[in-house]
Amino acid sequence: MIFSITFGYFDMVKNKLKLILASASPRRKELLGHLQLPFEIVIKNIPEESHFTDPVNFSKHIAQMKGEAVFKERADNCLVISADTIVSMGNRIYGKPANEAEARIFLSELSGKTHSVFTAVTLNLRHANTLLSNSFVEESKVTFNMITPELMDRYLATKDSLDKAGAYGIQGPSLTFISKVEGDYANVVGFPLSRFVLECETLLKPLTLGQSWFDLF
Repeated sequence: MIFSITFGYFDMVKNKLKLILASASPRRKELLGHLQLPFEIVIKNIPEESHFTDPVNFSKHIAQMKGEAVFKERADNCLVISADTIVSMGNRIYGKPANEAEARIFLSELSGKTHSVFTAVTLNLRHANTLLSNSFVEESKVTFNMITPELMDRYLATKDSLDKAGAYGIQGPSLTFISKVEGDYANVVGFPLSRFVLECETLLKPLTLGQSWFDLF
């Protein structure tokens, strides 16, 4: 849903936007870099906790809090991007494991099954007298083969599981047991880039004067 306080058209040269990524994730940094736009990274650490228990609203709430923590401290023309990725199966949400033992539990539960990966993205925009905010959530499905004890031990030894939702990162050694991905691969990595482009086209259209939204940056 898009909210607007003030609408208007502004000079695109004098009012260039700063693109801010409110995430420390190297994977999101790499994906956003594919747009070949200048951006900076600003991070505010917040507790990744929510009163929501369903995956869509849980991830969206976390993404919104991450973005608001950065956006509220800025007074310039900017677009702040924040995101949160979670893994969900059944009624359970899998965040980042606290340690290797918990990672083993997560992976054992996901072994041989199909689960969902949700990435929520929040865009907070300030441009002259215009304030806009938009959040969306993308879902992909990932299927694991059965993870044998030997394969489990080998994967956990890489430490790849410790800083990722669901205890795995699709772009790494977990590919040894991932059999199928349905939906946006980049979403599973942590940032649904193609959906982000579409959302920016919609959000920024009132500011473009009929030109490309890329020209705002």
